Amino acid sequence: MSSESLVLMEGIDKSFPGVQALSQCRFELRPGEVHALVGENGAGKSTLMKVLAGIYAKDSGRILYRNREVEIPNPRAAQALGISMIHQELNLMPHLTVAQNIFIGREPRSKLKVFLDEKEINEKTEHLLATMHLKLDPRTKVANLTVAKQQMIEIAKALSYNSEVLIMDEPTAALTEAEIEELFRIIRQLRDKGVGIIHISHRLEELKQISDRITVMRDGRYIDTKPTREVAIDQIISMMVGRTIYESAPEIPETASSEVVLEVRHLNRANALKDISFTLKKGEILGFAGLMGAGRTEVARAIFGADRLDSGEIYIQGKKVVINSPGDAVRHSIGYLSEDRKRYGLTVGMDVEANIVLATLKKFLGLLGWVNGVKTRQIAVHYVKALSIKTPSVQQRVKNLSGGNQQKVVIAKWLTADTNILIFDEPTRGIDVGAKSEIYKLLNDLTRQGKSIIMISSELPEILRMSHRIIVMCEGRITGELSIAEATQEKIMTYATQREGVMNTNGAALASQELEGV
Repeated sequence: MSSESLVLMEGIDKSFPGVQALSQCRFELRPGEVHALVGENGAGKSTLMKVLAGIYAKDSGRILYRNREVEIPNPRAAQALGISMIHQELNLMPHLTVAQNIFIGREPRSKLKVFLDEKEINEKTEHLLATMHLKLDPRTKVANLTVAKQQMIEIAKALSYNSEVLIMDEPTAALTEAEIEELFRIIRQLRDKGVGIIHISHRLEELKQISDRITVMRDGRYIDTKPTREVAIDQIISMMVGRTIYESAPEIPETASSEVVLEVRHLNRANALKDISFTLKKGEILGFAGLMGAGRTEVARAIFGADRLDSGEIYIQGKKVVINSPGDAVRHSIGYLSEDRKRYGLTVGMDVEANIVLATLKKFLGLLGWVNGVKTRQIAVHYVKALSIKTPSVQQRVKNLSGGNQQKVVIAKWLTADTNILIFDEPTRGIDVGAKSEIYKLLNDLTRQGKSIIMISSELPEILRMSHRIIVMCEGRITGELSIAEATQEKIMTYATQREGVMNTNGAALASQELEGV
């Protein structure tokens, strides 16, 4: 890593109507450096980087690029300098192919200059994906890809510009541990070529693995920059929030409730689910672990009635029920918080009040079918206070809230529906450490109230911290069940890679991912 500056931002101010987003901020990036940028939601990280990427115009301050002061009026100007940004929100067009998304606006044309040269686009994309060790057909439509695969396409698109500065805003939020390792391999490869990489993330443990330096922001201001090897995670958190965040891990009840509130027996759905059986007890957090594609989300969607089953039985409080739609699930007191909250959990263009009552609107109808606005307002205000949702009012549009507060709005929606069984799919994806701690506290409070929770998470420390029991899946099957007392990251990963037919004498998995033809 060079000691000279590739990018130097000094005295950067940026305000929006009624909000001072950045105040006298600074940031330095060196060639061949991975520089982590951290802070709570609303700290100004993304805003500062959008100034560098030409999305926002700074109000004051200066930007030096290779020791020359530059103005960056728009993203095209940033790309011309060699600056690319991978955004936290996916910016892909679902109806286009992988290749078309990567080279949109830069498509090579045929000899007649009339038609796009699809063959060349596909070949270029195939080569690019090969360098990333991604097995994807360039002709696949993006709509058919998982969130994780779409995120990797965003990364491939940014790499296709051969940028000298690469800004990554939460690039690992939707990735599994294996995919994160692959991304880190690519990052190290780029770093060794002299590319400067700015990595924004809430996963502080991963930043300790990959970054060279860490810059902390708080409330729109620059706090400090430290060499990663010299600073502990507790110090970073302290600088980020100015207070102690992590509470101790929850104590596991000595006598867990034996009352079974949900039982599923032999669920099957095509190749996605294979003979899934488990129980959920009252006041329990049942963790679901596994690699991407293991079938965890498919289990949740099947229980919630979003996907039809081929066979299997579901019991609520010992009584067999038929759930053919999400409406059926809600009537049986089941709520589902999707991993993609903006797509499936919220109507972001509507206000907080509307989102909170949307799933149970019938409860608020008067005699003539009119919505009782007084009651909806009361319930919305109640949950905004109860869940500490940070919003100016219940009339605020949800799209203007931070990720953690959006997640709380989804929780409020299902509490309004008075659901007793809550399925959380990646509950803390894309939210900062402060909001994570609040979500963890909220989940524990819900279980103390007698609610039962299924929690799907790709973060093993989160699974181990929050769960009473852990179900592990691989390729659509349940491969293991662990009590929290016996669970370790190693045991979970062993079960998570336990492919069908590859077992040792103790029933534990071999390194089956390395085996071919199984």
